[in-house]
Amino acid sequence: MAFEFELPDVGEGIAEGEIVEWHVSAGDRVEEDQVMADVETDKAVVDLPAPVTGTVLELHAGEGEMVPVGTVVATIEVEGEVPDEEVEETAEPADEAAESAEEAADAAGDATDGSTPAEAGEAVEAATGDGRVFAPPNVRRLARELGVDITAVDGSGPGGRITEGDVRTTAESGGADDAGDAPKSAVTRVSGEEGDGTGAAGGGATAGGGAATTATVETADREQTLATPATRNLADELDVDLDEVPTDKTRDGEAYVEEADVRAFAEAREAAEAAEPAVGEAGGAAAPESASAAAAGERETREPYTGIRRTIGQQMEKSAFTAPRAAHYDQADVSALVETRERLKARAEEQGIKLTYMPFIIKAIVAALKEYPELNTELDEDTEEIIYKHYYNIGIAVATDAGLMVPVLKDADKKGMLQIASEVNELASKARERKVSPQEMQGGTFTITNFGVFGGEYALPIINHPETAILGLGSIEQRPVVEEGETTESSRNASDTAASTGEVVARHTLPLSVAIDHRVIDGAEAAQFCNTVIEYLENPELLLLE
Repeated sequence: MAFEFELPDVGEGIAEGEIVEWHVSAGDRVEEDQVMADVETDKAVVDLPAPVTGTVLELHAGEGEMVPVGTVVATIEVEGEVPDEEVEETAEPADEAAESAEEAADAAGDATDGSTPAEAGEAVEAATGDGRVFAPPNVRRLARELGVDITAVDGSGPGGRITEGDVRTTAESGGADDAGDAPKSAVTRVSGEEGDGTGAAGGGATAGGGAATTATVETADREQTLATPATRNLADELDVDLDEVPTDKTRDGEAYVEEADVRAFAEAREAAEAAEPAVGEAGGAAAPESASAAAAGERETREPYTGIRRTIGQQMEKSAFTAPRAAHYDQADVSALVETRERLKARAEEQGIKLTYMPFIIKAIVAALKEYPELNTELDEDTEEIIYKHYYNIGIAVATDAGLMVPVLKDADKKGMLQIASEVNELASKARERKVSPQEMQGGTFTITNFGVFGGEYALPIINHPETAILGLGSIEQRPVVEEGETTESSRNASDTAASTGEVVARHTLPLSVAIDHRVIDGAEAAQFCNTVIEYLENPELLLLE
């Protein structure tokens, strides 16, 4: 039996994902939980595991394609079940319905030990059609490990999405399934046909002419369409998405398309393309076409504003238009810190840890946040309350090829210098390699952005909303500093008031840029916070007390 594998919510509440790379092809055999593809969400690149064991019949989304959650991305022939083409196509509708009910009962019976036919049918219904269960892969794996029937779990997340807590609650309340294997809710059973061009497949098929035909050719927008294998083959040959073909015919309550409908739609599309060739050329430039245009010497190219890049933009826009920013700039003489780190580097390397300046800065920030908790807050605009966070999760902005990502060091106040160094290095490496998980980029209370690694001294960083403050770091370099000296006899004679002399010397300094949400934090508090950070950085031995 063929199963349609729908893109699950591979993060927490995502709406769509981009297929970065397929690790399987049509005809390949896959094991349950085997990674089939890399999917880029608005937070990170995550694995897309196979929900069942079987053979891949068709991939419905191409690499680089944006796919909404719930869209079919692959059709898999499940091992041990009767292939679709062996199902009798000439059976009467009533007979087909009866056979489908029996098959559903059998399938659920396999997964639920001792279930009655009626109960088994309900289990399958809960995992397919309108009763689809929404849960990310990690939650499904937990359900299998705990022997919980995922279809029997009440989801408490957005839109009824099931979380790990829901699964554990069900397991603790005795809702575990003796058989231990529940139907996979990210999969929808196909009734009697092989995988079609639903959802993303159609998007890929019509990418060449969709922009030109959408405005002039009547199209449908369905999630599921019934058709015979011959009709599906014809649709593939003509690059037609069956879900876009208009039809008034139905079968078993679902839209039904025949060969004549497909041919008529394809002819109408070709006529529209011939009449308006310029629309397709101007309207739907994809990234590969943009690259070709650049190579051909075009003055402008376009690329999709999607994935992490779009998420960054939306977050920055929300912050800029929500939080009125104020900034404070200062500079720390970190000569003692440079010497301290230099002495400790070898000791850290003996333990396999690269010791940078960041762990010292994080410890100084946590100490300052404890003295000035206003900068470790969030403004709840709905309840009009300021939330003071009594935990310290420090976000570290990391520049990657995909854009800026902010993994979070959790509970920084409870960790030693070397543990912070190790975890920061690991998080930064995972971010650059696009392997950081969504969970590792959530829950921050204060953020550090180190633009100094690219040169420069000061900047006005945008606050990582809903946080209320962010600290920007310039480059640590030797800069001229006036070092105060003793008052001399000649200077006293030259003036009635005591005058001090100073000498310009080269010292290692660190420029600091603090941006605050002025709705919650006053400029004086930002300055005092910055002064405290400077005190710890200029006297690193104080960090031993933290």
